[in-house]
Amino acid sequence: MAVTINDADLYIDQNVIVIEDWTDSDDAKKQRLLNVAESTLKRVYPQYTIPDNAVYEYAAVLATAFNDTNVQKQNGVKSFSISGIQFTFNGGADDLESLIPPSALHLIGVENGIDLGGSSKAKRVKWTVM
Repeated sequence: MAVTINDADLYIDQNVIVIEDWTDSDDAKKQRLLNVAESTLKRVYPQYTIPDNAVYEYAAVLATAFNDTNVQKQNGVKSFSISGIQFTFNGGADDLESLIPPSALHLIGVENGIDLGGSSKAKRVKWTVM
């Protein structure tokens, strides 16, 4: 299938918790977010089929990472203030690969019958008695 803004809107509205940065974006920005999400996933995981839903999950994360405030961090700004409100960012800019959410990895894994570590079960702490 082809990734589309309409399908992304529907998927994100129904399956993603924090959607405001996505819904506040205009169609041109949404298309750019989808393009970057899809191309990054295909570049990082060229040997696997990338399902559309994984692209939508990742695009929603990118919308937040590159919103009006966080884009300052991505551009290397450490802190800034507006009307007496100060924003300080810990760490530097995030690379695109580090922003791929576990939910997208899980969807890619399910599509390809593998475990990419995106499952919450794989990262869950378990109690052990010795």
